[in-house]
Amino acid sequence: MKLRDALELGRVSNLPTVWSNVLAGIVLAQAPVSLGVVVWALVAFSLAYVGGMYLNDAFDREIDARERPDRPIPAGRVRAATVFAVGFSLLGASMGALAMAAYVAPYGTGWRALAGGGGLAVAIVAYDAWHKSNPFAPVVMGLCRFMVYVAAAAAVRPNIPGELWVGAAMLLLYVLGLTHAARREAWNRVGSLWPMLFLIAPLLAIATDFAGDPWLAGPAAALLGWLFWSLSFLWRSKRDVGGAVSRLIAGISLVDTVAMAAAGAWWPAAAAAACVPLTRLFQRFVPGT
Repeated sequence: MKLRDALELGRVSNLPTVWSNVLAGIVLAQAPVSLGVVVWALVAFSLAYVGGMYLNDAFDREIDARERPDRPIPAGRVRAATVFAVGFSLLGASMGALAMAAYVAPYGTGWRALAGGGGLAVAIVAYDAWHKSNPFAPVVMGLCRFMVYVAAAAAVRPNIPGELWVGAAMLLLYVLGLTHAARREAWNRVGSLWPMLFLIAPLLAIATDFAGDPWLAGPAAALLGWLFWSLSFLWRSKRDVGGAVSRLIAGISLVDTVAMAAAGAWWPAAAAAACVPLTRLFQRFVPGT
């Protein structure tokens, strides 16, 4: 397997959005944390994401042969069996990295981290295997990102606070709207527009917080502006669904930014915001969809 194909199969350009998800999950857990746990969690969820992307291409190989014949498997550059093997191996490696966070690094939480990681792995495989014929696939995709928050929090705290569940739900709804558009990218159309309303769920969730902290208007405006910019690619005379989807994927880190800013964690929120241009930079070299 050539390096270019390996990177494309893993959609590694989107990894900064995973890193900001992990950061948000840990920050919203509001627990003592060691650098070791953070590093191993970042490694674990990065491996899970890349493994999931490999499995996505492996399961979709017949559909891609019709709709996206330039993908590595239908183009004949990589065997499907190889991609399956790598994908499941990466998921297994992610559990190994979580075990390091859970049992070796200081402040690890033991089996809880592995339970969260196992739930994420199940959601990933369920989405990859059944998303094309499943009308609830966008919800399952949202659940995958939801579980990153939950599993990252479980790696540092035995009992997960309410703020984490709210943040995870915000992310799930955003990804639900994003996935609706992504499912129709091959035809360069989006179908019904109402599911896009889920993209603004993070803004509605923090609407009541503005009175207590007017500075939240900054991250909220950044996310709203990014949404308008991304969605503008859908109603231009030359529609570009892929361009919209790639930008909406990068915008996942702005959802993390809003969630952490609402919790008063401004420096981590700034780090998450920096992941947006980083993702867009990486997408210039490796397609994000």
